[in-house]
Amino acid sequence: MIKFKVTKQSGKARIGEIHTPHGTIYTPAFIFCATKAAIKAVDTERVANCNTQIILSNTYHLMLQPGEDTVAKLGGLHKFMNWSKPMLTDSGGYQIFSLGHGSVAEEIKGVRNNTKRTLIKITEDGAVFRSYINGGKYLLTPEKSIQIQQKLGADLIVVLDECTPFHVSREYTEKSMRMSHRWAKRSLIEFQKNDSGKQALYGIIQGGVYEDLRIESCEFANSMPFFGQAIGGSLGSSKEQMYDIVAFTTSKLAEDRPTHLLGIGGIEDIFYGVELGIDTFDCVHPTRLARHGSALVKVENRNSLSSKRKEHINLRNQRFKLDEDPIESDCECFTCLNHSRAYIHHLLKAKELLAYSLITTHNIYFMNSLMSSIRKAILNNTLKDERKNWI
Repeated sequence: MIKFKVTKQSGKARIGEIHTPHGTIYTPAFIFCATKAAIKAVDTERVANCNTQIILSNTYHLMLQPGEDTVAKLGGLHKFMNWSKPMLTDSGGYQIFSLGHGSVAEEIKGVRNNTKRTLIKITEDGAVFRSYINGGKYLLTPEKSIQIQQKLGADLIVVLDECTPFHVSREYTEKSMRMSHRWAKRSLIEFQKNDSGKQALYGIIQGGVYEDLRIESCEFANSMPFFGQAIGGSLGSSKEQMYDIVAFTTSKLAEDRPTHLLGIGGIEDIFYGVELGIDTFDCVHPTRLARHGSALVKVENRNSLSSKRKEHINLRNQRFKLDEDPIESDCECFTCLNHSRAYIHHLLKAKELLAYSLITTHNIYFMNSLMSSIRKAILNNTLKDERKNWI
């Protein structure tokens, strides 16, 4: 049986425990994206050695390749990936959004992406799309999403929803939200048919940037017997608007359930979310940064290594060519204990794949250290002071 309990609260920020068949997740926690059953550039042993508590994989991608039945025949995702700790699978809802509209960043900024859109249509029944692998036609329904996630075997799973884009009307947002609520009911009914107690289901809050719709969505989620709740949908076009929407939404949600914030991974955003009572976060940000040659660093290192107000340094920069120091001198990750900025700079320039493995390792360790520091700060009622070490 999967359980959640809050062990310490300071303001709205809180420390909690999510007990799963594959171990306990101590919250606030960060969930790393192993989208296609792999975290790009590193294996699960290295990920675990970085003190990672939980990772997630994607229903949409795994249904297309290798297929949920194949994963089930091979013992489920945990055995398939050689990952013994907790896992989450998302529902495929975000992929419905990106298939039809592009990424969130593209959509908000109005960037034209010529990548072929494979979404055919969204109906009450589900989403019809073509496989980006072989062009085959698929229908993803709420029931199908749950069936796939149950076969994959993650500890925490999510209802199917439509993630509405920012540049749509209120009318579309309202109609979509209510359809997502109906999909959530169908997801829950399907989940309960084969509920073995080894998985727990999260509902998703929609409503876009509209407070009355967010209230309606929160009231719906609160009225349903979900284990946890995830804040989804468009969070606006700026950090300020995102913070306002998250603050408003968390104030309307049940407090006895774990609350997840979908797709958010910036350091400043995490602190803000924690202060509002968010328990878990997920984002490709730390690992994607690494694949662009950028390493996450704390404030004291950031100020001396970069003239820009960013949370990372770009190791491709020429200034690191003869730099014999590790990415961070006080970091105990494998990369920092064994390699210099100069070496990683060389690997990047030489286009050696090892560079991405080393930086990804550091960024994962960095994020886990951040979350550990946040948990200790909540315990000691020093969260505002701890924030200064990271932002």
